Amino acid sequence: MPDTSASIEIPKRALFKAAEVCDIVKVQPYVLRSWESEFPELGVSKSAGAPRVYRRVDVEQVLRIKHLLLVEGLTLAGARRRLEEEAAPVAPDEPVIDELIGQNARERLTAVKRGLRSILDLLSGNGAGEEFRLRAGHRAKVSHKKTTGGKNGSRTRRR
Repeated sequence: MPDTSASIEIPKRALFKAAEVCDIVKVQPYVLRSWESEFPELGVSKSAGAPRVYRRVDVEQVLRIKHLLLVEGLTLAGARRRLEEEAAPVAPDEPVIDELIGQNARERLTAVKRGLRSILDLLSGNGAGEEFRLRAGHRAKVSHKKTTGGKNGSRTRRR
């Protein structure tokens, strides 16, 4: 089936009625209604119960949907995915994470990663009889202490 969407001329108006959209796109009204249920962003209802009106971009979207379904052979779900992909913004040159947490994000993330790795090391080691301290902003240090018994108390000896 040839692509006829390029040869269709949309009148230069802001709003269209459903019947006008059907005439322009050459689809039956029930087809347009079914597409509205799959693509709820199509058409604008001025108030509850009022008939939907379509903007020029909606008519262009209906033409695009028709092309995807009839020419490219996609399903409604496939056409929806394709339109979502086409509408997705292109990633900017700079990573978004730098904007979210600052310019020195990599250094801060590396410090967090080191801290988490230290905690993991502490948790995976044999914790019996060990004492540890965490200092903010630095890699966690583990102090290993061994106690030697006495009658009234215990002495601590560093290993």
